[in-house]
Amino acid sequence: MVIRAVLVWLILAAAAVAQDARLMVLHDHGNPVVSEMVELTIRGEYDLTVSLENMEFPNSPDYDWIQIARDDWHKERVNGRLLQIFERKIALFPRRAGAVTVGPIDNRLTYVRGDGQRAETVVTAPPVTLAVKPFPAKAPPLSARKLTLTDDLSTDPGTLKKDEILTRRVTIEALGTLAHQLPARPDLSEPWLISFTQPERRETLLTPAGPVARVVWEWQLRPKTGEPAILHAAAFPWFDTDSRQIEVAPLKPIPFGFAGFGSNFGAQQVAWHSWPAAVLALGLGMTVALAAMLRGTGLLPAAAIRRRWRRLWPGPHARALRRAAATGDLPALRAAADRHLRWRGQPPPALLADLDRQLYAADPPAGFGARRWLAAFRRTLRQG
Repeated sequence: MVIRAVLVWLILAAAAVAQDARLMVLHDHGNPVVSEMVELTIRGEYDLTVSLENMEFPNSPDYDWIQIARDDWHKERVNGRLLQIFERKIALFPRRAGAVTVGPIDNRLTYVRGDGQRAETVVTAPPVTLAVKPFPAKAPPLSARKLTLTDDLSTDPGTLKKDEILTRRVTIEALGTLAHQLPARPDLSEPWLISFTQPERRETLLTPAGPVARVVWEWQLRPKTGEPAILHAAAFPWFDTDSRQIEVAPLKPIPFGFAGFGSNFGAQQVAWHSWPAAVLALGLGMTVALAAMLRGTGLLPAAAIRRRWRRLWPGPHARALRRAAATGDLPALRAAADRHLRWRGQPPPALLADLDRQLYAADPPAGFGARRWLAAFRRTLRQG
């Protein structure tokens, strides 16, 4: 009888603790894309005198995460009862599209009973599932609320002196992401250029506005010859989580030149083997172009001719566009439109933002028609 009474008392005590302690995972983002920060609040409501707690956020290959604020303990009245509230802020970054599940999460509590003795209990938050959309670009996923790129040069690259070194420092800062999600350092190697690359610096800083990722790249650059040349440009696509659109952070091209134009002090020739040959070729090209323009024909680069020819017929993506619009498959429609634009060599039209908004907005507008959008898309391309 004594043992049975003790068991009944333990069951009742456990039930009382369960009723007096609740843990949940809260978030307000229903439509994230891969790599986009989702802020989670792990909230505990305890009608207990908690003296110790221990909670470990679960790791997963499906996401990255970081705690972005200190744990907050405070008193709050819930349904007329003054409870002890526990809140932990987590920034979560999905690594893949599809259903991403977080949890369950256990919080192990040590609390003080009414008789002054200490006891332990485990409170569990049920799992939550995020419906993650694919990253809307053919590029490494990078999402941020704000991104800035600064490209600093130590001197004017167009008027370098002999043996003078140009220092280039590129800094990228992004709000709402992690340092390892920022792009990889570009390769600036060229046959005509000597490049010394400094170790990159990456870090994630916690700020009141959220995590800020930063990367700094630095190069010392010196051309091998005295002839003009251009260091190629680069671009980093990223998803603006406020506008719900893809933006591009450009790395500008750098035209190199030297004071005292024409003094070739290097061993290698890059653009021309001799300046007289360069002047002769330039003059010949201008003469031919001028003659063609006077005839009313003009000369177009091969790429421009190819783009104009491709605008005369529907192209290899017409069937995929029609099928996606007919079935209402918006991700497939967006992918087919992106492939078609790259094939035609045209910049994305403004109405592409309507499709992106329907796909990635947290609250997409009603009344969107995939077939109607495709018809407008085709009209825009014909007019362009």
